[in-house]
Amino acid sequence: MSYRDILSEITNSFDLSLSSPIQQVSTQYSDNNNNSNSVIDLFFLQSNSTELNSYEIHPELQHPSNHVSLTINIIIDEEFIQVKRYTIVKNSKEESNFISDFIKNFRIMKTSNISDKKSLDCIVQDYVNLVNSTWFKYSHMVNIMR
Repeated sequence: MSYRDILSEITNSFDLSLSSPIQQVSTQYSDNNNNSNSVIDLFFLQSNSTELNSYEIHPELQHPSNHVSLTINIIIDEEFIQVKRYTIVKNSKEESNFISDFIKNFRIMKTSNISDKKSLDCIVQDYVNLVNSTWFKYSHMVNIMR
């Protein structure tokens, strides 16, 4: 399998397409003519992207590495995402109470008679219930907006 085939397979698996620049100009300028084509600059974008085939090459912005800048404008839409989470503030009174209460109730749990899978399942479920009930007792819901 050639490198080209491997690259194609990878980009296809991520639904990416090779983008073309707005204007076709060289992206590398070398003083050494023997190495003038030693680098290939590739730009991949999501296949259905509106920005596909719209990047620009800036030959006037040559870098010390003999490359030029490639730029693309990608529009970022404002998106309102609201997420609700239960949280306990670090180093708060609630956190101290949560830890104390959890430890106190965990010590009471009967874990010495685990003799089979069924008894282990019961202990695990008791532990889950303890974590949940203690967490919801001391945590409070917050809205996270992005």
